[in-house]
Amino acid sequence: MNRRSLLKHTTALGAGLAISAVHAQEERDVRKLKVAVVALGRGMGHVQALLQIPNVEIKYLAEVDPVRLDRGLKVVAEKQQVSCVGVKDFRTFLDDKELDAVFIATPNFWHTPAAVLAMKAGKHVYVEKPGSQNMQEAELIVEAAKKYDRVVQMGNQRRTWLKEPIALLHEGKIGRVHYARAFYNANRKAIGQKANPASPEIDMDLWQGPMAAERNMEPYVHYDWHWLWHWGNGELGNNGIHHLDVLRWGLQVDYPLRVTYNGGRYWYNDKQETPDTGSAVYDFGGVGMSWEQSSCHPRPVEKTGECVFYAEGGSLHTAGAAYTFYDLKGTEIAKGKGKGGDVEHIGNFLEAIRGNEKLNSPIDEGQKSTLLCHLGNIAYRTGSMVHFDPKTKKITGNPEAEKYLGRKYRKGWEVGI
Repeated sequence: MNRRSLLKHTTALGAGLAISAVHAQEERDVRKLKVAVVALGRGMGHVQALLQIPNVEIKYLAEVDPVRLDRGLKVVAEKQQVSCVGVKDFRTFLDDKELDAVFIATPNFWHTPAAVLAMKAGKHVYVEKPGSQNMQEAELIVEAAKKYDRVVQMGNQRRTWLKEPIALLHEGKIGRVHYARAFYNANRKAIGQKANPASPEIDMDLWQGPMAAERNMEPYVHYDWHWLWHWGNGELGNNGIHHLDVLRWGLQVDYPLRVTYNGGRYWYNDKQETPDTGSAVYDFGGVGMSWEQSSCHPRPVEKTGECVFYAEGGSLHTAGAAYTFYDLKGTEIAKGKGKGGDVEHIGNFLEAIRGNEKLNSPIDEGQKSTLLCHLGNIAYRTGSMVHFDPKTKKITGNPEAEKYLGRKYRKGWEVGI
């Protein structure tokens, strides 16, 4: 090919690529999506992220606490030209045919019931972690997503933040991975010691929703319900889910064979039932992993980060959206940081609704990780090693575990698909 022919060919090729790019842009769905956010504690993070994303309208906010609802509406009004409707009960807007998606940031015991109601109404769902409060609900929410053919993403944002290092790990950057560990520490205080009850304006009946009332929950609103078994999943289902999800993702495993979780409530003599200190260990056969918590006693000297993968050629350490690879001598060989926050993960969900992207954390994948939390908590509550059959997806040889597989719903609040 002479110079004139080469230039002609290159020009034509460039023009063709430019036309293809224009067509690709034209084919990309950019329609405005109308969404609702339910519960405005963690849900305010969803609101703030949605207000930064183009072609999104927050049409409804739902919250049982009028103080939180008023605050949320003011935030939306400052950034969004279109007015937003505030309601106490999210069920009141599910019949709105214009509504595309519902963001659920309620307490854990509401995750699956609310998600199923939204899917039945034809809405796509972004549900916070852990997405289910027990093993039966973990199956139910996945079945509902399949039955109603809805896009359902779980709010485990590290699936978006850490795509690069996990891809490098899977490509063999430090060789075969044998084991992984995760760590969590905080400075949580005693619970149920509040001098003042919850605001009388809060609709406690709706707050509990499908849960049978066992005690006065006012001292535990809006957060400390996490540490009571009837309502919450302890630290394992609160923060452990983030880390266990990264470990399972990196190890490329689905279901464990054996699970243990040992520890206790060591730091305060209060109403908390779930452990504040402990270790959960998971055996997958060829590889294993563990999660260690110290919820009431921070460990600043132990600079462990969050997740560590141990491989034949070195290790990978992650902390939030940041990561570092080391060789076997501890010498740094690579590092980086993804975009933290909610915008990217929520943006991925919205683009998946439009058909432009694949979900980074589809609910069926997310619930495999949540199952690890449920199995760990069952091991703790039964004081046993839990054996799990990956084929049947059932606990074996542990009759005591049966009582923790699901829960009873209040009359009129039964959940089914």
